[in-house]
Amino acid sequence: MSKHMPPAHPFDFDALSGDAGDDKLHEECGVFGVIGVTDAANFVALGLHALQHRGQEAGGIVSYDPGSGFNSARRFGYVRDNFTKQSLMETLPGALAIGHVRYSTAGSKGATQIRDVQPFFGEFSMGGAAIAHNGNITNADALRRELIERGSIFQSSSDSECIIHLMARSLQRKVPERIMDALRRVEGAFSVVSMTRTKLIGVRDPLGVRPLVIGRIGDDGWVLSSETCALDIIGAEYLRDVEPGEMVVIEHGELKSLRPFMPAKPRFCIFEHVYFSRPDSIIGGRSVYETRRQIGVELAREAPVEADLVCPVPDSGTPAAIGFAHESGIPYGMGIIRNQYMGRTFIEPTEQIRNMGVRLKLNVNRALIRGKRVILVDDSVVRGTTSRKIKEMILDAGAAEVHFRIASPPTAWPCFYGVDTPQREKLLAATMSEDEMRDHLAVDSLKFISLDGLYRAVGEATGRDASCPQYCDACFSGDYPVAPSDMIAKGFELKAAE
Repeated sequence: MSKHMPPAHPFDFDALSGDAGDDKLHEECGVFGVIGVTDAANFVALGLHALQHRGQEAGGIVSYDPGSGFNSARRFGYVRDNFTKQSLMETLPGALAIGHVRYSTAGSKGATQIRDVQPFFGEFSMGGAAIAHNGNITNADALRRELIERGSIFQSSSDSECIIHLMARSLQRKVPERIMDALRRVEGAFSVVSMTRTKLIGVRDPLGVRPLVIGRIGDDGWVLSSETCALDIIGAEYLRDVEPGEMVVIEHGELKSLRPFMPAKPRFCIFEHVYFSRPDSIIGGRSVYETRRQIGVELAREAPVEADLVCPVPDSGTPAAIGFAHESGIPYGMGIIRNQYMGRTFIEPTEQIRNMGVRLKLNVNRALIRGKRVILVDDSVVRGTTSRKIKEMILDAGAAEVHFRIASPPTAWPCFYGVDTPQREKLLAATMSEDEMRDHLAVDSLKFISLDGLYRAVGEATGRDASCPQYCDACFSGDYPVAPSDMIAKGFELKAAE
């Protein structure tokens, strides 16, 4: 067995409990890059640790040092278990480095190879370049077929590798221009962090679907990151977001801004506000925590219910539950406690252990719950399997009633822009009405925040502009800002025009 492969029988909670890990939408990756600091790879490792929530399966770092050239390390597992080892970090010298944390798409995790782990690296006629990508290329199948027919040899199953091959075929002389050439052929969503021997480069797609921010560290250092929380961990100052459709090139302590794409109205992923980003991050100048708290406020206004206790489903439901409790005047309480020390390698997953399901990760605070009418606030309902198990735990603890309040609209459509989503027929909201979902979950009531309410919570006072939505909300509305051409070719049917 390769030293990079996971153990044969790990205790993987997401797989073990089946429903619990499967019943959330997952971001597929996070990116981070640093230039102008000593031992840049150490800063990247810290940044990736702060972005671990965006991808827990694997991580990689590429660095450049004038004496030893480009160096890379890619590992399965958590950043803390791999990139904190001095022996490994000493192999990644230099003042310039980029990194990536990965969460594989549905159905591919078991087949993932170390060659699928980013950043990807290529040697070009003008020198080497590495690239890390957050998002999803919706025409990757078509591009891959074209490139293979023209002689390209792919080393991974990742759609991101298409970018490297497109760069290789570009006739431009410099790497930034080659990246521009490549990304102009790409459809979908991309926030890219790239590096050459002297440059740190960041790019967002014209719609700005996925996040990317700029920070400063020390006198000469610059940072690119998926989220601001990763700037905090290394003591970097947040400057601004990379704007939709912008390319930034950082070299010799200076930042240059380029506009390689045709202008478009931004459609940032609204689910970053709801769930993906860490609550201590800033998105577009807004606190993620405050936005989620405001979602709870809007939810309490839209869907009040008589109850004794507001409880979050930890941890993602906590800010919304706080907002709901404050607005409704119903006491807030930690009715469900998370086991913070739930490891991924624990014991052999026997059938008896499997049947414990979510109880391995969550436990009910019985003394608080008993006899109470309980409002459970969660960020989303995907398949509904975890919601049913949590409801059963609450009732077993003696709750008189269970009411669900969900801090996002019903998730009825799959995402094709960098989020791991089940097939549409496996999404509860795709086949059931709200009342049918309530009966399926067997709860006293179930209410989701409206799409307009969600827009108000993120700062759009008039709600959603149906003629030209301000965000990408395709998972709720079926309104895809970029046609998923590969999926359409496979038979996926878009929502009919209303």
